[in-house]
Amino acid sequence: MKILDMLPEGYDIYYVNTLFAALGENGRDAYLYNQIPLDLIFPALFGIGYCLLFAFLLKKLNQIKSPFFYFSFLPLIAGISDYLENTGIITMLNQYPNYSDETVTITSTFSFLKSSTTTIYFIALIFVLIAFGVQYVKSKRSETVLG
Repeated sequence: MKILDMLPEGYDIYYVNTLFAALGENGRDAYLYNQIPLDLIFPALFGIGYCLLFAFLLKKLNQIKSPFFYFSFLPLIAGISDYLENTGIITMLNQYPNYSDETVTITSTFSFLKSSTTTIYFIALIFVLIAFGVQYVKSKRSETVLG
């Protein structure tokens, strides 16, 4: 079974119950005290780093004031969603086996939001990188012709 962080399509209370039971007390403790703390650093680095990367590339393409600029916020949304997902997982681990269906649904929603915004961002980033590459090749060709 995959841990909740690794389920981009979300999960339901049955899956959470099955996973937490399969992990046992030691596995749940490892999830809570080992895996989750590591996942408290990554979302901020991901969100800030990829937001700045996208804005930097748009600036190089002279598109910083275009509507594409809003795509640079997707990593921040993904990072915030990751923190909210982690908060839900911590809550469920601490309340096991007495967490509510609502807690599972809300946490699963943040898991889905994290993965969907990340996917959309990387698709947009691929297009921006292609545009950046095309602009770079064109500028090198014009330098060669003029030089």
